[in-house]
Parts: sequence; C-alpha cells; structure tokens
Amino acid sequence: MFIEVFNKYDWRGVKEDIYGRTDRDVERALGKPVRDLEDLKALLSPAAAPYLEEMAQMSRRITQKRFGKVIQLYIPFYLSNECQNICTYCGFSFSNKIARRTLSAGELLREAAAIREMGYEHVLLVSGEANKTVGVDYFVKALDVLRPHFAHLSMEVQPLESGDYSLLMEHGLNTVLVYQETYHREDYTLHHPRGKKANFDYRLGTPDRLGMAGIYKMGLGVLIGLEDWRTDSWFTGLHLRYLENRYWRSKYSLSFPRLRPHAGGLAPKVVMSDRELIQLICAYRLVDEEVELSLSTRESPVFRDHAVRVGITSISAGSRTNPGGYVVDRESLEQFEIHDDRSPEEIAAMIRRQGYDAVWKDWDPVLQAGNQNRDGVW
Repeated sequence: MFIEVFNKYDWRGVKEDIYGRTDRDVERALGKPVRDLEDLKALLSPAAAPYLEEMAQMSRRITQKRFGKVIQLYIPFYLSNECQNICTYCGFSFSNKIARRTLSAGELLREAAAIREMGYEHVLLVSGEANKTVGVDYFVKALDVLRPHFAHLSMEVQPLESGDYSLLMEHGLNTVLVYQETYHREDYTLHHPRGKKANFDYRLGTPDRLGMAGIYKMGLGVLIGLEDWRTDSWFTGLHLRYLENRYWRSKYSLSFPRLRPHAGGLAPKVVMSDRELIQLICAYRLVDEEVELSLSTRESPVFRDHAVRVGITSISAGSRTNPGGYVVDRESLEQFEIHDDRSPEEIAAMIRRQGYDAVWKDWDPVLQAGNQNRDGVW
C-alpha cells in the first residue's frame, strides 16, 4: 500500500531537498533521456525557473509525440451538493448554510440532454460527500440513467471501497478522480476538521483500492494553495510512480486545481504564479511521458490558451459547478467560481487556432501524430 511508501518520507526533508537544488541539478535532469523522482525535485525547484522556455519546448515535443495534436474536452456534471464534511476551502462544506440539492432521475436526464446538445460525450460526475443520501446506491442509479447517453463516464465523489468501485464499473464507470488535497498531514487535518474526509490515511489509500478494483483510469492531484506547491507536487509524483508500477494496467491523469473563491472563502497559504504552474505542468511531462494532464475552467482564458501548447491533454469547457447548473437550477450555489466562462464552441475554436484537434470523448482510439511547431511557447 502507498501509505507504507509515504511514511518513509519526511515533508520537511523533501522540501529542503527541493529548495536546495541547483542549476547544475536542473541541467543534469534536462539532459537525461529518462528522468526519475530525483530529477522531478530539480525540475520543481526555484533553480529551474530560468529554464522554463527549454522545459516548455521539450514538454510540447514529448506530448505531441505521445498524444498527437489532440485535446480532449470534458465537462463536470454535478449530481449533488449535499456534504457531511467540513472543508475550509469548499463551497459545499457542511458548515456553509446553503440550500442542498440532489438531482432526481428526471433532472439527470434534463441535464444530460443539455450537455449532449453542447456536443459532449465525456462527462465527469461530481458530488459532495454524503454517504447516506448520495452513496453507492444513488451512483448506481445515476450511472444507469446516464450510461445510454455518454460514451465515457468519469466520477469525482467520496472515497469508496474496492468492491464498490467494482460494482460501479459494472454499471459503466470508466474513470475515478480522487484528490488528496495536500500530502502535508498536519495541514490536511487543519482543513478537514469533521466528517469522513478527516481520515487522511483512508483518503490516501483510495487509489490503491481503485487499482485493486481494476479501474480503467484514475486521476490524482492536490489543491494548490493549501501548502507549498513544490513539495505537494513531488509527493503527487511519488504517488503516481508507485501506482504506475503496481497497477500498471490502469491509465493515469493529473490535474492542477488552484484554490478559487467560494462561499465562506479561504485565502491561499501559498500563491502560485502562472509561470510556476507552467513549470509544474512541464516538470510532470518531462518525468512521465504517459500521464494525461488536465486543466479546468478554474484558470483564466489567457493562461489556458497558452497551456494547451505545452503539455495539457484535456480541458473542461462551459462548466457549471452546481447541481442542475446547466438547465434545472442555474442559480444554485456553485462549489467554486470558474474563471474561463467561454462556451465549448469557443474553446474548440481556440484549440483549432492553436493547430490542435478538439475531441469530445475519451480519445485513446483517435490519437494521431501531430506536426511539431518549434516556435517559443512561453
């Protein structure tokens, strides 16, 4: 289990090691054909900042070689905002006095029709964590309702047991995203004082349970802003490398959510600049050529326009972060504010202007080689 690997490392020691890396360490990492987790420390370090253009060029070449000039589009589909957890950074937190809503079968169909009309065949089903009202039984029913309408069903909900994931896979579940939020145990406890999510170890073990269930794809990430992003990102890389080695049949993705305004808002402890986020995206690509890299509407239009050229393989568009937000209840409270509110058609047009193809479902079958543009990218 990953927790056995995780417990061998000390947060402070890893952080000091990252911040102690030098130009020479960065140059050594960039010069290697195959890079390891020690190289990831160098590429995440402040010393790598002057090498950003070189990293971006390399990241783009690697991404186009592996994935072609293709960007997958997806959209979040919020099922419920009911939640039993208190999370300091989330608009759905139990402590926030908001109207709660869980979509019925009929409402799911209305939302699905609106999403299909946009062109989507890939949806990410999202809910708060309320096991009694929005648990496995509800997810089974939701998957059965939605499965005939979409080619690819992903899910970002509460951590479950391996047997639960196996059952959901039988009903059409393809991919599960589970974010650790932060690998800093003490800060994790600070931000999750109540509810099942307060159990750091149980959440940390979720990808292992997914791997044992044989999930097709799983997604990892942290909420950037809760702790030092360089250290959290290295632990994410450690987790990813462990999973790839142990559950090698599954595919993997990484996401980069930066803390955004929400009801009862929390200010970031650590602010990450746009250049630093590009550095992180490139660092992951240079260390792992196979992992998919995803960027949501949390980011600005200008940033996302640049990021699709340096390693991102999937982005969301037209997103609403509230249950029923597309047609059933447009005014219900969103989990967080989006930054890029362009329509899916506008995002697809932007992707084409960059010389890429936009696809609307899981795109493994339609990968194609792309021509490499060697202009400066950042």
